[in-house]
Amino acid sequence: MHTTSTLDAATLEKLIAAAVAAPSLHNMQPWRYRLDPDTATIEVRAATERSLRHTDPLGRALHVSVGAAVLNLRIAVAHFGWEPVVRLLPRPAEPDLLASVRLAGPLPGGSRHGQELYDAVWRRHSSRVPFSGRALPAEVLAELIEAAVAEGADLVVPGVNETRRILQLTSEAEWFTATDPARRAENRRWVRDGASDGMPGAVLGPRDASGHLPVRDFSALRPAYARPAAAFEARPVIAVLSTRHDRRADWLRAGQALENVLLTATIHRVRASMLHQALEWPDIRWALRDPRSGTGHVQMLIRLGYGPDGPASPRRPLSDVLDSGPQR
Repeated sequence: MHTTSTLDAATLEKLIAAAVAAPSLHNMQPWRYRLDPDTATIEVRAATERSLRHTDPLGRALHVSVGAAVLNLRIAVAHFGWEPVVRLLPRPAEPDLLASVRLAGPLPGGSRHGQELYDAVWRRHSSRVPFSGRALPAEVLAELIEAAVAEGADLVVPGVNETRRILQLTSEAEWFTATDPARRAENRRWVRDGASDGMPGAVLGPRDASGHLPVRDFSALRPAYARPAAAFEARPVIAVLSTRHDRRADWLRAGQALENVLLTATIHRVRASMLHQALEWPDIRWALRDPRSGTGHVQMLIRLGYGPDGPASPRRPLSDVLDSGPQR
Protein backbone atom coordinates (compact mmCIF):
# COMPACT_ATOMS: atom_id res chain seq x y z
CA MET A 1 0.00 0.00 0.00
CA HIS A 2 1.37 3.39 -0.96
CA THR A 3 1.07 6.50 1.17
CA THR A 4 1.28 10.06 -0.07
CA SER A 5 4.77 10.32 1.36
CA THR A 6 5.96 7.49 -0.87
CA LEU A 7 4.93 8.94 -4.23
CA ASP A 8 8.09 8.52 -6.24
CA ALA A 9 8.91 9.54 -9.79
CA ALA A 10 8.18 6.10 -11.23
CA THR A 11 4.72 5.97 -9.67
CA LEU A 12 3.91 9.52 -10.76
CA GLU A 13 4.92 8.64 -14.31
CA LYS A 14 2.63 5.60 -14.24
CA LEU A 15 -0.27 7.77 -13.07
CA ILE A 16 0.30 10.29 -15.85
CA ALA A 17 0.75 7.54 -18.45
CA ALA A 18 -2.67 6.21 -17.47
CA ALA A 19 -4.18 9.67 -17.81
CA VAL A 20 -2.77 10.28 -21.30
CA ALA A 21 -4.11 6.93 -22.50
CA ALA A 22 -7.53 8.60 -22.66
CA PRO A 23 -9.20 9.36 -26.00
CA SER A 24 -9.34 12.85 -27.50
CA LEU A 25 -10.75 14.39 -30.66
CA HIS A 26 -8.25 13.84 -33.52
CA ASN A 27 -5.92 12.43 -30.83
CA MET A 28 -4.90 16.01 -30.05
CA GLN A 29 -4.19 15.15 -26.35
CA PRO A 30 -4.97 18.64 -25.03
CA TRP A 31 -3.70 18.26 -21.46
CA ARG A 32 -0.87 19.12 -19.09
CA TYR A 33 -0.19 17.82 -15.58
CA ARG A 34 1.61 19.15 -12.55
CA LEU A 35 2.15 17.68 -9.09
CA ASP A 36 1.73 19.96 -6.08
CA PRO A 37 3.86 18.04 -3.57
CA ASP A 38 2.64 20.07 -0.60
CA THR A 39 -0.94 18.85 -1.03
CA ALA A 40 -0.26 15.58 -2.90
CA THR A 41 -2.48 16.91 -5.67
CA ILE A 42 -2.14 16.40 -9.41
CA GLU A 43 -3.40 19.39 -11.37
CA VAL A 44 -4.92 18.72 -14.78
CA ARG A 45 -4.75 21.70 -17.10
CA ALA A 46 -5.93 22.38 -20.62
CA ALA A 47 -3.22 22.70 -23.24
CA THR A 48 -5.13 25.47 -25.00
CA GLU A 49 -2.51 25.77 -27.71
CA ARG A 50 -3.71 22.36 -28.90
CA SER A 51 -7.36 23.38 -29.22
CA LEU A 52 -9.37 23.31 -32.44
CA ARG A 53 -10.48 26.90 -33.00
CA HIS A 54 -12.92 26.15 -35.82
CA THR A 55 -14.07 22.63 -34.97
CA ASP A 56 -14.33 23.19 -31.20
CA PRO A 57 -14.62 26.97 -30.64
CA LEU A 58 -16.13 26.69 -27.14
CA GLY A 59 -13.70 24.00 -26.01
CA ARG A 60 -16.45 21.46 -25.30
CA ALA A 61 -14.56 18.58 -26.95
CA LEU A 62 -11.38 19.65 -25.17
CA HIS A 63 -13.17 19.46 -21.80
CA VAL A 64 -14.64 16.04 -22.67
CA SER A 65 -11.16 14.80 -23.54
CA VAL A 66 -9.69 16.11 -20.28
CA GLY A 67 -12.59 14.57 -18.37
CA ALA A 68 -11.73 11.18 -19.87
CA ALA A 69 -8.13 11.66 -18.73
CA VAL A 70 -9.33 12.51 -15.22
CA LEU A 71 -11.26 9.23 -15.06
CA ASN A 72 -8.14 7.28 -16.02
CA LEU A 73 -6.14 9.20 -13.44
CA ARG A 74 -8.72 8.38 -10.77
CA ILE A 75 -8.55 4.69 -11.63
CA ALA A 76 -4.75 4.66 -11.51
CA VAL A 77 -4.61 6.56 -8.21
CA ALA A 78 -7.00 4.03 -6.67
CA HIS A 79 -4.96 1.17 -8.14
CA PHE A 80 -1.90 2.37 -6.23
CA GLY A 81 -3.86 2.53 -2.97
CA TRP A 82 -4.92 6.15 -2.60
CA GLU A 83 -8.40 7.58 -2.52
CA PRO A 84 -8.70 10.02 -5.47
CA VAL A 85 -10.43 13.23 -4.36
CA VAL A 86 -11.48 15.11 -7.49
CA ARG A 87 -12.40 18.76 -7.83
CA LEU A 88 -13.62 20.12 -11.14
CA LEU A 89 -12.71 23.72 -12.06
CA PRO A 90 -11.15 24.20 -8.62
CA ARG A 91 -9.90 27.76 -9.10
CA PRO A 92 -12.13 30.02 -11.24
CA ALA A 93 -9.31 32.57 -11.55
CA GLU A 94 -7.30 29.93 -13.46
CA PRO A 95 -9.63 28.86 -16.31
CA ASP A 96 -7.07 26.47 -17.78
CA LEU A 97 -7.03 24.46 -14.53
CA LEU A 98 -9.83 22.04 -15.34
CA ALA A 99 -9.49 19.56 -12.49
CA SER A 100 -7.38 18.48 -9.56
CA VAL A 101 -6.97 14.99 -8.13
CA ARG A 102 -5.71 14.80 -4.55
CA LEU A 103 -4.07 11.60 -3.42
CA ALA A 104 -5.85 11.06 -0.11
CA GLY A 105 -5.62 7.76 1.58
CA PRO A 106 -5.71 5.02 2.18
CA LEU A 107 -8.41 3.86 -0.20
CA PRO A 108 -11.48 2.92 1.91
CA GLY A 109 -12.26 -0.17 -0.15
CA GLY A 110 -12.10 -1.66 -3.61
CA SER A 111 -14.58 -0.58 -6.27
CA ARG A 112 -16.46 -2.88 -8.60
CA HIS A 113 -14.26 -3.85 -11.55
CA GLY A 114 -11.38 -1.86 -9.98
CA GLN A 115 -8.52 -4.04 -11.23
CA GLU A 116 -10.31 -4.78 -14.47
CA LEU A 117 -10.79 -1.08 -15.18
CA TYR A 118 -7.10 -0.40 -14.53
CA ASP A 119 -6.09 -3.18 -16.91
CA ALA A 120 -8.56 -1.84 -19.49
CA VAL A 121 -6.91 1.61 -19.38
CA TRP A 122 -3.93 0.14 -21.22
CA ARG A 123 -5.96 -1.95 -23.68
CA ARG A 124 -8.68 0.51 -24.69
CA HIS A 125 -8.49 2.24 -28.03
CA SER A 126 -10.91 3.15 -30.77
CA SER A 127 -11.61 0.60 -33.48
CA ARG A 128 -12.64 2.17 -36.79
CA VAL A 129 -13.04 -1.10 -38.66
CA PRO A 130 -16.31 -2.93 -39.46
CA PHE A 131 -17.98 -4.76 -36.59
CA SER A 132 -19.89 -8.02 -36.82
CA GLY A 133 -23.66 -8.20 -36.62
CA ARG A 134 -23.52 -9.89 -33.21
CA ALA A 135 -25.89 -8.22 -30.76
CA LEU A 136 -24.70 -6.82 -27.46
CA PRO A 137 -26.18 -8.77 -24.53
CA ALA A 138 -28.72 -6.89 -22.42
CA GLU A 139 -26.57 -7.31 -19.31
CA VAL A 140 -23.59 -5.68 -21.04
CA LEU A 141 -25.71 -2.74 -22.18
CA ALA A 142 -27.00 -2.40 -18.62
CA GLU A 143 -23.43 -2.18 -17.30
CA LEU A 144 -22.53 0.47 -19.88
CA ILE A 145 -25.56 2.52 -18.86
CA GLU A 146 -24.62 2.10 -15.20
CA ALA A 147 -21.07 3.27 -15.95
CA ALA A 148 -22.39 6.52 -17.45
CA VAL A 149 -24.89 7.12 -14.65
CA ALA A 150 -22.14 6.65 -12.06
CA GLU A 151 -20.42 9.75 -13.50
CA GLY A 152 -23.53 11.92 -13.71
CA ALA A 153 -24.45 11.30 -17.34
CA ASP A 154 -27.05 9.31 -19.25
CA LEU A 155 -26.51 6.66 -21.91
CA VAL A 156 -29.26 5.39 -24.17
CA VAL A 157 -29.23 3.03 -27.13
CA PRO A 158 -32.05 4.22 -29.41
CA GLY A 159 -34.11 2.03 -31.67
CA VAL A 160 -33.65 1.49 -35.39
CA ASN A 161 -35.57 4.58 -36.56
CA GLU A 162 -33.91 6.99 -34.14
CA THR A 163 -30.50 5.49 -34.93
CA ARG A 164 -31.16 6.07 -38.62
CA ARG A 165 -32.06 9.71 -37.89
CA ILE A 166 -28.89 10.20 -35.84
CA LEU A 167 -26.74 8.73 -38.60
CA GLN A 168 -28.40 11.00 -41.15
CA LEU A 169 -27.57 14.05 -39.01
CA THR A 170 -24.00 12.76 -38.69
CA SER A 171 -23.79 12.39 -42.46
CA GLU A 172 -25.02 15.95 -42.96
CA ALA A 173 -22.43 17.25 -40.50
CA GLU A 174 -19.68 15.29 -42.26
CA TRP A 175 -20.69 16.94 -45.54
CA PHE A 176 -20.68 20.42 -43.99
CA THR A 177 -17.22 19.85 -42.55
CA ALA A 178 -15.89 18.47 -45.84
CA THR A 179 -17.04 21.62 -47.65
CA ASP A 180 -15.81 24.11 -45.03
CA PRO A 181 -12.29 25.30 -45.98
CA ALA A 182 -11.31 26.46 -42.49
CA ARG A 183 -12.34 23.22 -40.82
CA ARG A 184 -10.78 21.09 -43.54
CA ALA A 185 -7.48 22.89 -43.10
CA GLU A 186 -7.67 22.58 -39.32
CA ASN A 187 -8.49 18.87 -39.44
CA ARG A 188 -5.81 18.23 -42.07
CA ARG A 189 -3.12 19.34 -39.61
CA TRP A 190 -3.97 16.40 -37.35
CA VAL A 191 -3.70 13.71 -40.04
CA ARG A 192 -0.04 12.68 -40.03
CA ASP A 193 2.35 9.80 -39.67
CA GLY A 194 5.43 9.54 -37.49
CA ALA A 195 4.16 11.90 -34.78
CA SER A 196 3.29 11.27 -31.14
CA ASP A 197 -0.17 12.75 -31.62
CA GLY A 198 -2.74 13.18 -34.37
CA MET A 199 -4.21 10.52 -36.66
CA PRO A 200 -1.67 8.36 -38.53
CA GLY A 201 -2.82 6.48 -41.59
CA ALA A 202 -2.70 3.13 -39.81
CA VAL A 203 -5.56 4.00 -37.42
CA LEU A 204 -7.97 5.60 -39.88
CA GLY A 205 -9.66 2.41 -41.01
CA PRO A 206 -11.62 1.80 -44.22
CA ARG A 207 -14.59 3.78 -45.50
CA ASP A 208 -18.07 2.31 -45.53
CA ALA A 209 -18.83 0.82 -48.94
CA SER A 210 -22.60 1.22 -48.49
CA GLY A 211 -22.38 4.79 -47.23
CA HIS A 212 -24.96 4.27 -44.48
CA LEU A 213 -22.40 4.61 -41.67
CA PRO A 214 -20.79 8.07 -41.91
CA VAL A 215 -17.26 7.29 -40.74
CA ARG A 216 -15.21 10.48 -40.88
CA ASP A 217 -13.59 10.65 -44.32
CA PHE A 218 -9.98 11.51 -43.53
CA SER A 219 -9.04 10.48 -47.06
CA ALA A 220 -10.87 13.58 -48.30
CA LEU A 221 -8.40 15.66 -46.29
CA ARG A 222 -5.25 13.98 -47.54
CA PRO A 223 -5.37 11.95 -50.78
CA ALA A 224 -2.39 9.94 -49.60
CA TYR A 225 -4.68 8.38 -47.00
CA ALA A 226 -7.26 7.12 -49.51
CA ARG A 227 -8.83 4.06 -47.91
CA PRO A 228 -10.34 0.92 -49.36
CA ALA A 229 -14.07 0.36 -49.04
CA ALA A 230 -15.40 -2.26 -46.66
CA ALA A 231 -18.78 -3.60 -45.64
CA PHE A 232 -19.70 -2.15 -42.25
CA GLU A 233 -22.44 -3.56 -40.06
CA ALA A 234 -25.92 -3.12 -41.55
CA ARG A 235 -27.49 -2.10 -38.23
CA PRO A 236 -24.87 -0.25 -36.21
CA VAL A 237 -25.39 0.14 -32.47
CA ILE A 238 -25.06 3.83 -31.60
CA ALA A 239 -25.16 4.82 -27.93
CA VAL A 240 -26.01 8.42 -27.10
CA LEU A 241 -24.19 9.97 -24.12
CA SER A 242 -25.84 13.09 -22.70
CA THR A 243 -25.91 15.34 -19.66
CA ARG A 244 -28.80 17.29 -18.16
CA HIS A 245 -26.93 20.59 -18.37
CA ASP A 246 -24.31 21.90 -20.78
CA ARG A 247 -21.75 23.80 -18.73
CA ARG A 248 -18.01 23.32 -18.48
CA ALA A 249 -18.34 21.05 -15.45
CA ASP A 250 -20.91 18.98 -17.35
CA TRP A 251 -18.48 18.55 -20.22
CA LEU A 252 -15.85 17.28 -17.79
CA ARG A 253 -18.36 14.88 -16.22
CA ALA A 254 -19.33 13.71 -19.70
CA GLY A 255 -15.69 12.90 -20.41
CA GLN A 256 -15.43 10.82 -17.25
CA ALA A 257 -18.66 9.05 -18.15
CA LEU A 258 -17.44 8.44 -21.70
CA GLU A 259 -14.23 6.82 -20.50
CA ASN A 260 -16.04 4.76 -17.88
CA VAL A 261 -18.32 3.44 -20.63
CA LEU A 262 -15.38 2.74 -22.95
CA LEU A 263 -13.38 0.94 -20.26
CA THR A 264 -16.39 -1.12 -19.21
CA ALA A 265 -16.92 -2.02 -22.86
CA THR A 266 -13.25 -3.03 -23.10
CA ILE A 267 -13.67 -5.36 -20.12
CA HIS A 268 -16.44 -7.14 -22.05
CA ARG A 269 -14.38 -7.15 -25.29
CA VAL A 270 -16.81 -4.74 -26.91
CA ARG A 271 -15.11 -2.43 -29.42
CA ALA A 272 -16.01 1.22 -29.75
CA SER A 273 -15.43 4.26 -31.89
CA MET A 274 -16.81 7.78 -31.65
CA LEU A 275 -18.92 9.67 -34.16
CA HIS A 276 -18.29 13.34 -33.37
CA GLN A 277 -19.21 15.14 -36.59
CA ALA A 278 -22.75 16.17 -35.61
CA LEU A 279 -21.49 17.59 -32.31
CA GLU A 280 -19.28 20.08 -34.13
CA TRP A 281 -22.19 22.07 -35.57
CA PRO A 282 -24.44 23.72 -32.93
CA ASP A 283 -27.69 23.43 -34.91
CA ILE A 284 -27.08 19.78 -35.77
CA ARG A 285 -25.99 18.98 -32.24
CA TRP A 286 -29.25 20.46 -30.95
CA ALA A 287 -31.18 18.29 -33.41
CA LEU A 288 -29.55 15.17 -31.94
CA ARG A 289 -31.76 15.52 -28.88
CA ASP A 290 -34.41 12.82 -28.78
CA PRO A 291 -37.57 14.53 -30.14
CA ARG A 292 -39.74 12.44 -27.83
CA SER A 293 -38.14 13.73 -24.63
CA GLY A 294 -36.35 16.90 -25.69
CA THR A 295 -34.13 16.62 -22.62
CA GLY A 296 -30.43 16.23 -22.26
CA HIS A 297 -27.49 17.72 -24.13
CA VAL A 298 -25.75 15.17 -26.33
CA GLN A 299 -22.02 14.99 -25.59
CA MET A 300 -20.94 11.95 -27.64
CA LEU A 301 -22.17 9.30 -30.04
CA ILE A 302 -20.50 5.94 -29.41
CA ARG A 303 -20.54 3.12 -31.95
CA LEU A 304 -20.39 -0.26 -30.21
CA GLY A 305 -19.93 -3.80 -31.43
CA TYR A 306 -17.74 -6.85 -31.71
CA GLY A 307 -14.81 -7.00 -34.06
CA PRO A 308 -11.03 -6.58 -34.40
CA ASP A 309 -9.05 -4.34 -32.07
CA GLY A 310 -7.64 -2.18 -34.82
CA PRO A 311 -4.35 -0.29 -34.32
CA ALA A 312 -3.82 2.10 -31.42
CA SER A 313 -3.11 5.82 -31.81
CA PRO A 314 0.25 7.15 -30.60
CA ARG A 315 0.69 9.05 -27.35
CA ARG A 316 2.85 12.03 -26.48
CA PRO A 317 5.88 11.35 -24.26
CA LEU A 318 5.41 12.13 -20.59
CA SER A 319 8.08 14.82 -20.77
CA ASP A 320 5.73 16.80 -23.02
CA VAL A 321 2.75 16.73 -20.68
CA LEU A 322 4.22 16.64 -17.16
CA ASP A 323 5.34 20.07 -16.00
CA SER A 324 7.33 18.82 -13.03
CA GLY A 325 8.05 15.69 -11.08
CA PRO A 326 7.63 15.09 -7.36
CA GLN A 327 9.66 17.35 -5.12
CA ARG A 328 11.20 16.36 -1.85
